[in-house]
Amino acid sequence: MEIKPYVHKVQYYETDRMGITHHSNYIRFMEEARIDFMAQLGYEYAKLEDMGVVSPVTKVECQYKVPTTFADELRISVLVEDISFARLRLRYKMINQRSVVCCSASSEHCFVSPEGKIVRIDRDYPEFFAALKEQSEANSL
Repeated sequence: MEIKPYVHKVQYYETDRMGITHHSNYIRFMEEARIDFMAQLGYEYAKLEDMGVVSPVTKVECQYKVPTTFADELRISVLVEDISFARLRLRYKMINQRSVVCCSASSEHCFVSPEGKIVRIDRDYPEFFAALKEQSEANSL
């Protein structure tokens, strides 16, 4: 399944006094793109929560390359870098309307129940695991 990049248009309130997108907003952009990615896989966050799975962030890394400003349009690609029974690592590439990479980033997530117990998605949710594994394997080709 081909996943389409998520598009985010930088809003005025996301910039600082210098007119540059504040660095903290890139984490929000990653979350927007991640939610869109999961929806394209057929696993909206509400569906995952209904299944009894939550996926908190355990680690985030961002490498800021080129600043963005108000009204810039970012295409954000999300790739599954690694998936295991209880951990997911995603990679993000944010490209502006001039096809310049503005930010490269990654996030790591675990899978837990609403009560905080580790969920083994390979065993407990094999279809969800298979969808993520398929994306991971597609990226390694």
